[in-house]
Amino acid sequence: MQLDQVLLLGSVVLLVAVVAARLGTRMGLPSLILFLGLGVLLGAIVYDFEDANLAHALGFAALVLILGEGGFNTRWSEIRGALPAALLLATVGVGISIAVVAGFAHFVLGLDSTTAILLGAITSPTDAAAVFSVLRKVPLPSRLRAIIEAESGFNDAPIVLLVATATELSLGRGSEEGPLLMVGLILFELLGGALLGLIVGWVGVRALRGIALPASGLYPLAGLGWAVMAYGLGSWLHLSGFAAVYVTAVVLGNGELPHRHATRSFAEGVGWIAQIGLFVMLGMLAEPQRESWPTILAGIGAGAVLTFVARPLSVFLCLVWFRIPWREQAFISWAGLRGAVPIIMATVPLAANAPGAAGLFDLVFAFVVVFTLLQAPTLPWVARLLKVSTGEDATDVSIEFAPLDTIKADMMQVHVPEGSRLHGVTIRELRLPRNSVVSLVVRENEPFTPTPDQIVRTGDDLLIVTNDADRHVVESRLRSISQGGRLARWVNEG
Repeated sequence: MQLDQVLLLGSVVLLVAVVAARLGTRMGLPSLILFLGLGVLLGAIVYDFEDANLAHALGFAALVLILGEGGFNTRWSEIRGALPAALLLATVGVGISIAVVAGFAHFVLGLDSTTAILLGAITSPTDAAAVFSVLRKVPLPSRLRAIIEAESGFNDAPIVLLVATATELSLGRGSEEGPLLMVGLILFELLGGALLGLIVGWVGVRALRGIALPASGLYPLAGLGWAVMAYGLGSWLHLSGFAAVYVTAVVLGNGELPHRHATRSFAEGVGWIAQIGLFVMLGMLAEPQRESWPTILAGIGAGAVLTFVARPLSVFLCLVWFRIPWREQAFISWAGLRGAVPIIMATVPLAANAPGAAGLFDLVFAFVVVFTLLQAPTLPWVARLLKVSTGEDATDVSIEFAPLDTIKADMMQVHVPEGSRLHGVTIRELRLPRNSVVSLVVRENEPFTPTPDQIVRTGDDLLIVTNDADRHVVESRLRSISQGGRLARWVNEG
């Protein structure tokens, strides 16, 4: 295909995917299934895509961008207390799932031990793209959401090494590392990648704050580019690049960066493009005519064991130490969505021409489609059934700021979303620091200067001018009132 044809087809696919995402939301279907279906359709009537090596490379690149987007939109205040539980799920939990699924595949499906372990490793990780896109539409307590999202951000790291090792074993090349050495290597790469992400993110925050770029649009580009650089550094140093990019993005997203909201919005847009391209490409790689009923039934059987046995068992054994209520454990178990990651991992043995790799890819594809259709649309209903969400969790306030270099001050733009408890609060009741002032309110596209007794309404945009020293106090107070109402932190602060 010529370049102009590629651009035409790519733009049409992108627009169709955007419309499909909107239709999927209205019908209660996960977008990723519609994107996979679009890819299958394109592969059948437009272009027969069969390059597993290219799919593997592009899949990893898309996953880097998706993890970066997830990190930029993760709040450190929420994820901090969830890290121990999430890391245990991403390591020990993955190992438990692999053992259970591999046992089922070997003793029930009749796969040889190496292929059974490979199937367990491929299907065990939760998918960041599915979790970030589906879970954020469900109102949940912050700790519960943080555990699930952080797990999906970290569990790709050990899986990459496990799948690569299992693929080598299936090719008869063996492995010089014993089980204990393999576990040590996984932990070293994961922790090393996380530490690298902290360092790169810390340096990035200070670099982006200290450099006055000539255009505001350069800050989002620099932020995302910095996060992707962390992945490259991690891979070069033989550490987990996936852990590095996720942690770097978390640090950058929670750092006091200029145009932070714009950076998050840009990362979200890039994440959507990566998801669309990833799922469409994987759909094109699949061959529905190759799917047979035995393969489909084997995929459903493996998925059932993973979803109803391995996942609940791993969640219980990992989270019982943290005194997490059984209702929340049950929801975490059900919310362990599998999406692109298992299919991407299935391209590793496919690209290496491992024995039975094509059948394994078809089995994983069938499993992902069936259980994503089962789990993703039912998450809100399961959350209400288990009483982990009332559907009325407070909506966080959106805050953006830009430096005013000539007067050493910052101008903050605060949007009051639906559900925020800032609604009904007066300007006086915000109790901002003495040198901070709400200079303008924009309501229904009409700006006006507010009085101290002016009431804030849903949908308002507040322009607040403050000095650099008080900006974090203003931001903290606004978020606190948005979550807890006008009396939030009154006793502690008074």
